[in-house]
Amino acid sequence: MADRSPQGVGRGSTDGDGIRTFPFPTELAVGGVGMQVGAMGEDRTWHADAPLDRVHRIDFHVVMLFTEGPVRHMIDFAEYEVGAGDVLWIRPGQVHRFSRTSRYRGTVLTMQPGFLPRATVEATGLYRYDLPPLLHPDPAQLAALENSLAQLGREYEDTSTLPLSLHTAVLRHSLTAFLLRLAHLAASSAEANRSQADTTFTLFRDAVERGFPTNHSVNAYADALGYSRRTLVRAVRAATGQTPKGFIDKRVVLEAKRLLAHTDMPIGRVGAAIGFPDAANFSKYFQLHTGVTPVGFRAELR
Repeated sequence: MADRSPQGVGRGSTDGDGIRTFPFPTELAVGGVGMQVGAMGEDRTWHADAPLDRVHRIDFHVVMLFTEGPVRHMIDFAEYEVGAGDVLWIRPGQVHRFSRTSRYRGTVLTMQPGFLPRATVEATGLYRYDLPPLLHPDPAQLAALENSLAQLGREYEDTSTLPLSLHTAVLRHSLTAFLLRLAHLAASSAEANRSQADTTFTLFRDAVERGFPTNHSVNAYADALGYSRRTLVRAVRAATGQTPKGFIDKRVVLEAKRLLAHTDMPIGRVGAAIGFPDAANFSKYFQLHTGVTPVGFRAELR
């Protein structure tokens, strides 16, 4: 980070999970206001005792707009790959960790909770933890964000033309303008992600419906659909609250129950019909997921 970005924060505190939390460094902000903006750079830490590449929390907002990449950054134990033109928005209390790479280049904005009025906080979704931290603005959105952030930076550095109270008021207005653009981008990205998840899940659901009699492999479905396993997990969990494996198992067990209830097929043939050529393996699988053997289930219905 640049010399005026967060780098010398107080020692912070250690939470019950052993992760250090560091406060906003008001004493390092120009004029002591509740925000900072500057260039990202190398060899900076929130505090000497907390290297950036170690897991920690901060109790303030951080927005990083990148001009170089790729960089891998961990937020709440999920890894994000960030490239030039991308934005990372880390909210208070989130666990994060910088990578060891020196390619953190761009502009970093930090904000102290309470610097903006409540109406602005609500309008800009400052505490919308459901929104994605990694944002990919299109060229027009990126240009607007860069211009807005540059203007905010100029106002931040200009401490000579206005009294401190007016300087702070101007900063709040400029910061609000930037955050409104950022919030719109975050909300749009979340909607796009939901649409993508819906599409991904629909394709997965249809593939399972066609393939469950012979295919019980999450990796096989992911490969066939052209998705990573992680993407499939996110989409299925968002749509159903289940893992892809759980979704497949539920469909396989449902078919087994239908065949056991509505046909007189021998247990071995029922198992073979849903991908278990070995009757013993089918019985173990069915009992694991239902708590009863196939024979017992059929007997209960007759």
